[in-house]
Amino acid sequence: MAVPKKKTSKGKRNQRHAHWKAKAATAAQKALSVGKAVLSGRAQGFVYPMDSDEEADD
Repeated sequence: MAVPKKKTSKGKRNQRHAHWKAKAATAAQKALSVGKAVLSGRAQGFVYPMDSDEEADD
């Protein structure tokens, strides 16, 4: 079975954790941006289905 040869330092562990958190924050920011664009009607290049009932009511 594979085992690490040396103990990973606290700094390296914290660096990995910070990188993981930064990626999550970036993904959340992009998702919020896309959601705002869709709700405001400014979305370009983002295709989503529209209900035909809503179009008929307007």
